Amino acid sequence: MTLATGVGSLPGDDDRAYAEAVRLTLGEVPDLAFVPELPGRGVTANMTGRALAIVDGLGVDLQPAGWRLTDASGIDHRRARSLLAQDLDQVEEQAQGFTGAFKAQVAGPWTLAATVEKPRGDKVLSDHGARRELAEALAEGLRGHVADLRRRLTGVERLIVQVDEPMLPAVLAAQVPTASGFGRHRTVHPPEASAALGIVLGAIADAGAEPWVHSCAPGVPWGLVADAGARGLSVDHAMLTPKDLDAMAQALDDGLVVALGVVPSTDPTTAPTDAVLTEQVLRWLDMLGLDPAEVSGRLVITPSCGLAGASPDWSRRALSLSRDVAGHL
Repeated sequence: MTLATGVGSLPGDDDRAYAEAVRLTLGEVPDLAFVPELPGRGVTANMTGRALAIVDGLGVDLQPAGWRLTDASGIDHRRARSLLAQDLDQVEEQAQGFTGAFKAQVAGPWTLAATVEKPRGDKVLSDHGARRELAEALAEGLRGHVADLRRRLTGVERLIVQVDEPMLPAVLAAQVPTASGFGRHRTVHPPEASAALGIVLGAIADAGAEPWVHSCAPGVPWGLVADAGARGLSVDHAMLTPKDLDAMAQALDDGLVVALGVVPSTDPTTAPTDAVLTEQVLRWLDMLGLDPAEVSGRLVITPSCGLAGASPDWSRRALSLSRDVAGHL
């Protein structure tokens, strides 16, 4: 059976919108619902703020330049944690009796290292020890986060944690700007990138959840991601190169899940039909030399990226289109 899900983010900027987002995910993609993210509510609800709410053992505060590591948690860090707990209360309340698979999302160690600053400024990415410490703190926090999700979602047997790494290609290519903006941080070599990612993915697996990695950026080294321990690869179909096709075919052959983003993530001028999108997926599978029946349990259909920039109407339509395409397959 081919499933459908969302990448994670949805439009909305208040608590009422969050409650509606939970209803939307449970209603439109009930076989693989997800914990919605509404970054429109501000920095405590965006990708970095959400992940820092999960990180364990490190203090963080919000500065004019963004999130920064500190000796103790500041008020904004505490607000981020409180907002996450409040959102999970809403998920728990609405998901009573839910028995489908469920997915949560978190920013990965390299995206955090490229966006969070050290206590004295500049990105964590600039310090080898600091970036490893941040990865370990994220891993430890995720162990508790998975346990909390298990406690709240008692009917869910298959729990997935998707690690979002939009900054990974930039980290590997030395494209992350320094604090001055005049330079770039030095490249992180693949063995270290794989090791830090492996720490986080391993913690998710050890806690009893299924680790996926998502990125809709171009140039993601999917082979490295798979070797680091990902059991699912969530990709934007439009960003895949011929080289990536080999990695996707290998992943499916190895029993990994591929979540293929084919539905536009922002309002299109002309909405594609489910038939057109289904044909697009079938052509892609044909390029890989795979039959839909062979990979039905390992293929998931999603929007191309998060839906935070979409209208409420299109976000609903994008999820229903994903479900329709999965049904056709």
